[in-house]
Amino acid sequence: MTTPTLDTAAAALRDQVVAWRRHLHRHPELSFHEHETARFVEATLATFGGLELSRPTPTSVLARLITGRPGPTLAFRADIDALPIQEENSHDFVSTAPGVMHACGHDGHTAVLLGVARALTERRDILVGELRFIFQHAEEVLPGGAQALVDAGVMEGVDLIVGQHVWSTLEHGRIGVKEGAMMAAPDTFFITVRGRGGHAAEPDETVDPIPVAAQVVMALQTIVSRTVDPIEPAVLSVTQFHAGTTHNVIPEEAKLVGTVRTFDKALRARIPKDMERIVKGITEAHGAEYEFAWQDGYRPVINDAGVTARVAAVARTLFGDERVVTLEPTMGGEDFSAYLEKAPGTFFYTGAGAAARGITYPHHHPKFDIDETSLDMSLKLFVAVALDVLGPDRS
Repeated sequence: MTTPTLDTAAAALRDQVVAWRRHLHRHPELSFHEHETARFVEATLATFGGLELSRPTPTSVLARLITGRPGPTLAFRADIDALPIQEENSHDFVSTAPGVMHACGHDGHTAVLLGVARALTERRDILVGELRFIFQHAEEVLPGGAQALVDAGVMEGVDLIVGQHVWSTLEHGRIGVKEGAMMAAPDTFFITVRGRGGHAAEPDETVDPIPVAAQVVMALQTIVSRTVDPIEPAVLSVTQFHAGTTHNVIPEEAKLVGTVRTFDKALRARIPKDMERIVKGITEAHGAEYEFAWQDGYRPVINDAGVTARVAAVARTLFGDERVVTLEPTMGGEDFSAYLEKAPGTFFYTGAGAAARGITYPHHHPKFDIDETSLDMSLKLFVAVALDVLGPDRS
């Protein structure tokens, strides 16, 4: 299929994709509660005809376009959940759900994949193999929805998978790609330092957990700065410190919560051991006790080099070399990694920022928004990738 044909297909769907996005934006639902969103997605897909629809989990949708002709199986994925954020935008399609907002672009992902499904269903006669459209719940909250869908069998027989994220800090008109390590494993730790409380006027009669926990916070920073290879990406951030209830009481305990971000499997396994060794040493030195807990997050997103190069080549053909940029890895996490455990694939970024229009707020911000022209680019790229893999001129 030629680029003008893709332009025509995108133009025909442009207003519809934007309308779908705005409808979803008005009606966001939190992770594991996307019942109405899933119903909307399934009902919309049903109007296209020719798709085999199923609900692998109560709040996810799988659509299969089975051509009946031999060929590979290609999967596309969109996440559908929103965040517990009160929207502060003023456009005419703000969230109608108090305290819930599509502040990460998942409404755009869902609308685009609906458009892709429609465009490719209309072109099924020139395709071979199978297309799977995965509308996934609960990307934002552990344990995430991707692994549940993998366990439900959505990746059985899949030869390659492609996903995207609209990205507000990348200017619209750009496609961002990265071979290899793309997004980190976002793990969480929980530390309790337990002392002996008492009156603040008599600290000698207590074991004050606050200075002990403060020493723990400072000492933990030496793990990345002094025990990790300086060229190996790693982040350790203490993001919560809770202790005490009033000015004249030394509390019984202090609680710390934070995150560790890594790419390397061995380093990911080693850091919690190093952390607990430090916590144990400091608390014992002060006569305190501790509890240490660790929660594994998503695995790192490691893009397949071959699939990434293929998608990048399609993007360059569509948009020109100057619009396809190689990105640096980000320490953010994504459960798209679960699919990459089952088949080679790639996760690309579509630029959705527009500084001239004030669309610059980061993801998860109450004023987050996207330039909706980014949806057009995403739609074209997904359709073109499908035609490159399953179409008549595939190599």
